[in-house]
Amino acid sequence: MLRRTHLALGAAIALYFLPHIKEAQFAFLGITILASLLPDLETGFSAVRRNRIFSHNAHSIFHKNRILHTYTLLFPITILIAFYFPRIALPFFLGYSFHLFLDSFSPQGIRPFWPLKTHSHGRMAPGGRIDRTLFMIFLAVDVLLLFNFIMYL
Repeated sequence: MLRRTHLALGAAIALYFLPHIKEAQFAFLGITILASLLPDLETGFSAVRRNRIFSHNAHSIFHKNRILHTYTLLFPITILIAFYFPRIALPFFLGYSFHLFLDSFSPQGIRPFWPLKTHSHGRMAPGGRIDRTLFMIFLAVDVLLLFNFIMYL
C-alpha cells in the first residue's frame, strides 16, 4: 500500500479510539500514525532514501527477510514498550498491526510469523485502483471520526 493509505488508516484507528483516551490524546494520535509508517523503514521510503548510506544499509539488513513486516517482531517490541512506556504500547501496537494487516493484501505480502515460511499476500497493487479507493474511504472515515470527536469535546 502507499504511505498515504497507511497514514489514513492509522489516523482512522487512532480517531476511533480517541474518545476513550482520557490523557494525552494528541500523543495517542501521533504515536498511532507514526507506528503505522514504521514497517516501511526497511523499504527505505523516500524521506529515508535521501541518506544513501543509511538507505543502503537498512535495505540490505531488513529487505531480504522483511523482518519489520512480521508479527514476530511486533509482539516482543510491544511487550518491551508496555514494560517501560505503558501509555505508548497500545497506540504503537494499533498503528503497526494495521500496517501489517493492509500489507498482507499486497502482491508482495508479509510473512506474519517469520521465520516460518507462511506467506500472506493478495492482489491489491500499491497505487492501484483498490489502494486509491481504500485511501478515499479511510480519508472519509477520518473526517467523520474527527467531526464526531470534536462534537463530543
